[in-house]
Amino acid sequence: MGMDLELEGLRVLVTAGTKGIGGAVVELFHEHGARVVAVARVRPEAFPEERFVAADLTTPEGCTTVADAVNHRLGGVDVIVHVLGGSSAPGGGFAALGEEEWHKELSLNLFPSVRLDRALLPGMLAQGSGVIIHVTSIQNRFPLPEATTAYAAAKAALSTYSKSLSKEVTPKGIRVVRVSPGWVETEASVALVERLAQQAGTDYEGGKRIIMDSLGGIPLGRPSKPVEVANLIAFLASPRAATITGTEYVIDGGSVPTA
Repeated sequence: MGMDLELEGLRVLVTAGTKGIGGAVVELFHEHGARVVAVARVRPEAFPEERFVAADLTTPEGCTTVADAVNHRLGGVDVIVHVLGGSSAPGGGFAALGEEEWHKELSLNLFPSVRLDRALLPGMLAQGSGVIIHVTSIQNRFPLPEATTAYAAAKAALSTYSKSLSKEVTPKGIRVVRVSPGWVETEASVALVERLAQQAGTDYEGGKRIIMDSLGGIPLGRPSKPVEVANLIAFLASPRAATITGTEYVIDGGSVPTA
C-alpha cells in the first residue's frame, strides 16, 4: 500500500493542467481524492467540464476569470500548483530577443503566478492555511545563452518572488515551495526529440542523446517523467511536508553540476 498523503478533500488549482507535468499533477491529486480544477486555454474533449477553467493566464483578465471560478466552484483553495511556463523565443542569443520576446517570456513564466497568488492568497490567509507551489526550472541557474536567456531570467524572477513570498506568508500559515525540474519527457519534448533525430538522421534514443549532450549530460541517463515530478509536488503539497517551506527542490537526474 502506498503512503497516504492526506490529500482527500483538498481544494486544488493546477495551471497548465491538461498535459505534461500539469496533467500528471491533476491526475495524481484526483486519485488521492482532492477536488481539482485545471486551467488551460482550451479544454480537451475528454476533460470533465466541472474540473476545468478555460483562460489565457498571460493576461490579467484570464487570471481574474480563474480566481473567480475557483472561489465560486470550490469556495476558495487550499493548494495552488503553478505549472504554466515555457518558451517560444528564437535562438540567436541576446541580440535575437527584442521587446516582444522579453514581454512574452515574463507574461508566461512570471506574471500568472504573481496575479493568481495576489487574487487567491487573501482567502488562504483568512483560513490560516494553504500551500503554493511554483514550478521553476533548472534554467534559472543553468541557462543556455543561445536560446533560453529570457526564459531563464523569467524563471529566476519567479524563484526570487517565491522565496520572498514565503518569508511574508509562512508565519501566517501558508507554505510556499519551489520545484525546479530539468528536462522532462513531456509531449512537447518528445516532439522536439523526434524532430532533432530526424534532422540528425538518427533514432529517438539518438535524439535524446543530442539533448542530454546540450545539457552537459544527465548523470541518471534519462529525462524525468511527468509523473515523477507530480509525485514530488503531491508530497510537498501534503501535510506530510508540513514544515517544508521557502525552499527549492531540484528534480533533474543530476544535470546541475552544483549542490
